[in-house]
Amino acid sequence: MTTDPARPRWVPKMNVNTEVRIGLLGAARIAPPALIRPAQKLPGVQVLAVAARDPARARAFAQRHGIPRVHDTYQGLIQDPDLDAVYIPLPNSLHAEWSTRALEAGKHVLCEKPLASNADEARRMAAVAARTGRTLAEAFHYRYHPLASRLKAIVDSGELGTIRHLEAHFCVPVIFPGNIRYRYDLGGGATMDLGCYTINLLRYLSGAEPAVVRARARLSSPQVDRFMDAEFAFPGGRTGRMVCSLFSLVPLRSRAAVQGTEGELRVSGPFHPHLYHRLTVRRGSSVRREPMPRESTFTYQLQAFVEALRTGGGIMTNAADAIANLQVIDAVYEKAGLRRRGLPPSASCPR
Repeated sequence: MTTDPARPRWVPKMNVNTEVRIGLLGAARIAPPALIRPAQKLPGVQVLAVAARDPARARAFAQRHGIPRVHDTYQGLIQDPDLDAVYIPLPNSLHAEWSTRALEAGKHVLCEKPLASNADEARRMAAVAARTGRTLAEAFHYRYHPLASRLKAIVDSGELGTIRHLEAHFCVPVIFPGNIRYRYDLGGGATMDLGCYTINLLRYLSGAEPAVVRARARLSSPQVDRFMDAEFAFPGGRTGRMVCSLFSLVPLRSRAAVQGTEGELRVSGPFHPHLYHRLTVRRGSSVRREPMPRESTFTYQLQAFVEALRTGGGIMTNAADAIANLQVIDAVYEKAGLRRRGLPPSASCPR
């Protein structure tokens, strides 16, 4: 995995007992499980303010979730002097703009995945974070759960022998054609929404950056993938594959596998292990299953983010990791004959 060249040289530290006050940029459905409920579990963390495109919706959301302050505009929220950080669950195409504005306003940022529409946007965001000395984190919440670190420990331990192949699938039935995930102008597509998870997991477990060998897409509309099947080559002769779908025929397929010369690791539910998971390790005739805690991945993520702000330390899903992940996403789209996200409609497809 990459180190973070854009990590701030200095991040203001907080006292360990200082309350961290967070603003919510957008009254999104992901916000209650991803931010509001975790904040209620963590001492010294408060969701202080919310803003939405529709101020009436923001006020209703604030009343429903006990958020004391409502701003009529996104800009008004990021300029709030009482806020330390901003959580951004906006459509992918808006991540770069509003993360940059928040960083420039002196706020730390926890932004939903993927961090930007493409790797170039993410590089510019990382440069702003470095210049302003603020933390910029990508919300790959599963990475903070003990299941993810246990998977990595098993792969790195040598128990499976020499790793030969890594594979990850994430398929869900998002059948509503008007959903933002199906809009190119909003940075949509299966690879952006679900494939980003599978690519991130393969990179994490392999500890390396892959080359895209092949990619095959099925489209819901021009340039928007509803399904993607991509194959990768990792250093050392290892191979990889990811499959993602927004129009899956099964209710949910969330799984990963790592095959080695001495054994195999399989896991179901790697991305939301608090809802369900099953970790199995096979070596010859020996089969072992390991249960993990059921605490929400989002609680672990928010705890790590808050600790980074209080200590001035780094965070696992940092800007450099986001850039590397988006580089692979961009390459998958190119190999599939599609435009990367964030390009104007007039941009030509890769040859």
